[in-house]
Amino acid sequence: MIFVNLPVADVARSTAFYEAIGFTKDPRFSNEMASAMQWSETIVLMILRHDFYKTFIPDKSIADARATNEVLIALSFESRDAVDAIVDKAVAAGGTGDIRAPQDLGFMYGRTFQDPDGHVFEPHHMDLEAAMAAFPDGPAHEPA
Repeated sequence: MIFVNLPVADVARSTAFYEAIGFTKDPRFSNEMASAMQWSETIVLMILRHDFYKTFIPDKSIADARATNEVLIALSFESRDAVDAIVDKAVAAGGTGDIRAPQDLGFMYGRTFQDPDGHVFEPHHMDLEAAMAAFPDGPAHEPA
């Protein structure tokens, strides 16, 4: 399983945001300091109030996700319409949509949104067969 821990200013507000875009709150692991937000059987987003999050990193400060980026969270979807739908839901729930231009490579389509705390999500859809046809030898990379 993958647990992504995100610091948030307001657990109740963030819980409502994530429920509005399709996550399910697991009450067994949720309280006023944290909410376990289930995305799938294997992926859980743990939203943690700043003071609680700080107990995990006592010697580091919490990044202000509105001013700096700490992570990009990419979520895969079954279709382009599903990508568009979650971005629309995120905006309706108080997030910010399309912080950069949508990406359409033919075989892959992606957009972005930020949650109310500024954490960046990249919902995307990839047609794997088309991607394999476009890159039969794997994607070309520039040398580092």
